[in-house]
Parts: sequence; C-alpha cells; structure tokens
Amino acid sequence: MIWSSQNKNCGGLDAIACVRLKRQEANQNLGFASRPFVLCGLPIKKPATGQLLHERRNGQFSLQVTGHPSYGLPWGQDRLIPIFLATLAIRQQSQTIQFRSAAEMLECFGMQQGGTQYRRLVASFQRIFGATIFFGTDTQRERAAVVHQARFNFMSEARIWYSRDADQATLPGGGFQNEIVLSHEFFKEIMNHPIPTDMEAAKALSCSPAALDLFMWLSYRCFVAKGRERVPLFGDFGLVNQLGSSEYARPRKFRERLEGWLDLVRSMWPECPAVMDTTGTGLWVDRAAAVLSSGGSNAR
Repeated sequence: MIWSSQNKNCGGLDAIACVRLKRQEANQNLGFASRPFVLCGLPIKKPATGQLLHERRNGQFSLQVTGHPSYGLPWGQDRLIPIFLATLAIRQQSQTIQFRSAAEMLECFGMQQGGTQYRRLVASFQRIFGATIFFGTDTQRERAAVVHQARFNFMSEARIWYSRDADQATLPGGGFQNEIVLSHEFFKEIMNHPIPTDMEAAKALSCSPAALDLFMWLSYRCFVAKGRERVPLFGDFGLVNQLGSSEYARPRKFRERLEGWLDLVRSMWPECPAVMDTTGTGLWVDRAAAVLSSGGSNAR
C-alpha cells in the first residue's frame, strides 16, 4: 500500500455502518469513476523493478498502461487518484479542476495527514501523471473488424503543493489552489461515460485495492446486466484478466482471494447479487444498483 489508513482494519465496523446508513437513507456521497479503470484495473501490488507495462482485457475492451521510466507504473492506492479527478471533473464540469490542498484528497479517502503522507501522495500523482494509457475497443460488424482506440495521459498539466503543517489549508498569503488540467482524451472519456460510485464505500475500501476494484466493477456490471448472467473467472475473457490481479493467476489462489473480496463488498452492499457458481469457475451477477438512482446520474 502507498498511503497509510486512519483505520488499519479495512472496512471497519464504523465505516461499514456509515456506508449502509447512507444507502438506506438514499443519502450516498456520490462520486464518479472513469470507464477504463472500472472495466480493467491498475496493478494491485507494486510492480517489479523495471516493469513498465501493464495490460488488462475485458471482453472487447483492452487497457494498456505504460509507466514513466523515472516514476514507474501506477499501483495500489494510486487508483484513488483517477476517482478523485473524475469526481471533481464531473462536479466542476471543467477540464481544469481545482482543490484547496492535498489534505482535501487525503480527507476524502480517510487517509492520515502529514508531511510523509503528502509526499507519498505527490509520488502517486507523479506515477499517474507520467503514465501513458492505451484504451481500445474492438467489435465485429458484418465480417469487418471495427476498432476504436485512444492513447492518452491522465493530465496535461498539474500544479500540486503540500505543507508539513496539516492545519495549513493554503500557502501563506492565501489564494493558491492545486490545479490540474486533465488531458482532452481523459476528460472526454469521463464526460461521455461517467460511472457513479459510492464514495463512502470507496473510502472504506481504500486500503484494499483489489476489493475496491471488485466493488467498482460489480457496481457497473450489475447495473448494465439484463438479468442473471455468468462471468467466467478464467480464460482470455475471465475476471482474472479484468481486475488488476495478474499475480493471482492460479485458479485456487484467485478463488480464495475473490471470496475474501466478495465478503468485503457484501459488507458494504448486502444486496449485491454476485455469487460464485458451484464449479468455482464463474461468477453469477444480476441486475442491481450499488448507487441509488436518487443519488445521481446513471452509469453509461
């Protein structure tokens, strides 16, 4: 993990109770995620030294992330930054987004505040800023392959500062805000395909990147399901190739991990219909909504 959590027990009882209560009251804290990183996850664990390429596939969608030689691939809790950026882009309806301080983001995801955490946050931004993303779809239409592909960076410009004083919201003199200019392609992707998410659930799962990936994926997958559908766990189009979990390639190991992640997801979302099939090779999903319609826009 990259940032320390205020709650060492990920998905603690207080966090679970908060998520459930807000859901019952239809008062969820609505955030947004970007489609490429819901359909295909970033690395969960720190990549090996020198590894700069990460690839995932989800049906007709494919994701390829190339890390910057100086900073490496985004991984672990770095995946919170695209959620934060997408949420601000939707809320501010702007390609140039602003927030008062790094403390605002740390607080958003329940992270400790202080100089060490700020520096780790800046390092995460460097990995995200330096990464090049290739996201594409391929379909078959009347015997002709139709391919739509886009290569982009998350941001085209970023101005980020931090202070050792956790109580200092802005630089001396005031008026200075963190400012990030999203790349045109990333901003367009967010605006064209905003995927709502429960920010309290994301906060509760922030110290378990794999469970957070599964929650985001199930939120979207169950929303778009037309009925009860089976998703294979293995093979070229299996769930193991969609989440950022390539290190769990062995079927038995992946099933064990998946059951644990599902338990965390169900603790946040008791009505989640996802269940492993009797053979242990597939996951049954059904139409359901993790984000209530009164909370904001529907996923597209």
